[in-house]
Amino acid sequence: MKYLVLIPDGAADNSCPELGGKTPLEGAATANLDRLARAGVLGTVSTIPAGFSPGSDVANLCVLGYNPHLYYTGRAPLEAASLDISLGPADVAFRCNLVYVENGVMRDFAAGHIGTEEAAVLIRFLQEQIGSEDASFFPGLSYRHIMVSPGRGLKAECTPPHDITGRPIADHLPGGEDGAWLRQLMQASAPLLEDHPVNRERLRQGRAPANMVWLWGQGTAPRLPAFKERFGLSGSVISAVDLVKGLGKYAGLDVISVPGATGYLDTDYRAKAVHALMALERRDFVYVHVEAPDEAAHMGNTREKVRAIERFDRDLVGTLLQEMPFGPDYRIMVLPDHATPVDAGTHTADPVPFLIYRPGLPGNAGQAFNEHSAARWGLMLEHGWELMQKFISGDPELA
Repeated sequence: MKYLVLIPDGAADNSCPELGGKTPLEGAATANLDRLARAGVLGTVSTIPAGFSPGSDVANLCVLGYNPHLYYTGRAPLEAASLDISLGPADVAFRCNLVYVENGVMRDFAAGHIGTEEAAVLIRFLQEQIGSEDASFFPGLSYRHIMVSPGRGLKAECTPPHDITGRPIADHLPGGEDGAWLRQLMQASAPLLEDHPVNRERLRQGRAPANMVWLWGQGTAPRLPAFKERFGLSGSVISAVDLVKGLGKYAGLDVISVPGATGYLDTDYRAKAVHALMALERRDFVYVHVEAPDEAAHMGNTREKVRAIERFDRDLVGTLLQEMPFGPDYRIMVLPDHATPVDAGTHTADPVPFLIYRPGLPGNAGQAFNEHSAARWGLMLEHGWELMQKFISGDPELA
């Protein structure tokens, strides 16, 4: 048996006025997802347990079948693992975003989606200038980087930068017992980056500068039982997002790099499908994550979110179904990891729709894959980490 899980990150949403009251999933042309919905089972699932912030880290941990109450230790350690940064037992890793702040306002949490090479120059420059025994800076991809401290920073209260786009940063700088130290590092980065040649050139070209670092998402290395140990399956992860790749590494899954996978709107959906099919030839399980719908929602762009969902359906799901037709040897599950309503511009803890196709299910004739169809079906799972086991085992509750 082969198992395929497809994650359109943040695709779940609210009704949008510009879509005539439809959600982006309802407004998008999704013939392939709807085909799966009609042949399978729909439901809704809570992927953000009570007491947790609705981050992709918690949500993907939950979807992969790990109870966040037992295994969640923070977002940054997952991204550090993706970059092969080894953390000691006492080390605290931080997300280190390059951001664009103008007149005290968070203009762009991704610094114009700065390129990896330019970003690496800036992060290495910061390491030379303000790196120390207490704070080491490591370059990552695009705007996403890592800072590691040997045992300092866990008692800070930090805000994700994508939650405050267009808002003054003063009220959202790190607080708590370790907040002052983090604020000092962030504020020290600003004049250094502002005057760097990379940013002078970006401004000359009319591009957003990366003129500050934003530290958040701190945590220590988690200890996860291997996915194969939990479910008896060998598996792979396909994603352009560091935290998902790092989660895959901690779970003992192969992490597959796909040329053209960017973690942005221009990602190569078809290439992800092709690599997923190749992975299924060698492994039992493949987890395919696509970031684009979430990015569009953070931008507040409904039309781009609809386009991202349509490309997910046409180029990823469509390619997979052409090459991997319905049959007794495959099970498929599709769900957003969390909701990212365009009108909010950030993640919420709302339940998300899921669909499961497996041979022998009676199917939902006439249904489509969206929030309202899934809610009408009436199947709701409160503990999202239980969904993976139910999917793999063929739990009759999902029939």
